Amino acid sequence: MATGEMKPKRKVAAPGAPAPVELPEGLVPFTGMQRAVSNNMVATMDCPVKPKGVTVSALLAKAVAKAIEKHPIVNSSFRPEGTFFNKDINIAMAVAIDGGLITPVLKYANERDVMELGENWKELVGKAKSGTLSPDEYNSGTFTISNMGMFGVSQFDAILPAGQGGILAVAGTQEHIVPCKQSIL
Repeated sequence: MATGEMKPKRKVAAPGAPAPVELPEGLVPFTGMQRAVSNNMVATMDCPVKPKGVTVSALLAKAVAKAIEKHPIVNSSFRPEGTFFNKDINIAMAVAIDGGLITPVLKYANERDVMELGENWKELVGKAKSGTLSPDEYNSGTFTISNMGMFGVSQFDAILPAGQGGILAVAGTQEHIVPCKQSIL
C-alpha cells in the first residue's frame, strides 16, 4: 500500500452499528476570513524573528497569553471560597539557576508585543542568573511555562505553583517513524 499499488478497502458498518463517518473530499475554497488569515500567515513567514532577538520563550509566552485571553478560566486559581479570576495575564517561566529553579514573570504578556517580551525576558533571565530579581519579578505569575525542550528533554512532569491555575510543560520534539500495519515497508 505504501507504493500506491494496493488500495485499502473501506470498512462497512456491521448490522445495527452506526455508519462509518464520511470525510469531506476535494478542494473547498477559502472564505474571505480564511483567505485573510492565510495571507497573514504567509506574510509572517517572511518576518525575521531570531535576528532581532525574539526567543522561543517569548513566542511561547505570547501564544499562551493570547490563548488565556480567550479562555480566562485557565488564568484562575482555587480559593476555599471559590474560583479566583486574575485580571492580569502574567506568564511565569522557569529558569535554571544554581541550587534550583526560579520563575521570572513576563507581566501583562497579552498586552505587549513579542519584541518587547523578548527584550524583557533577556533582562529577567540575566537578573535570575545574577540573583537580583525583585520578589515582584518572580512572585506575580498567574500561569507558568516550563520549557525543557531546549535541553533535549523528551518528557517531564511540571509541578503547579501555588496560587496558579495552570502550567504548560514543553518538551523537545523527536522524529519517529510510526509504521502502519497496512503499509508495505
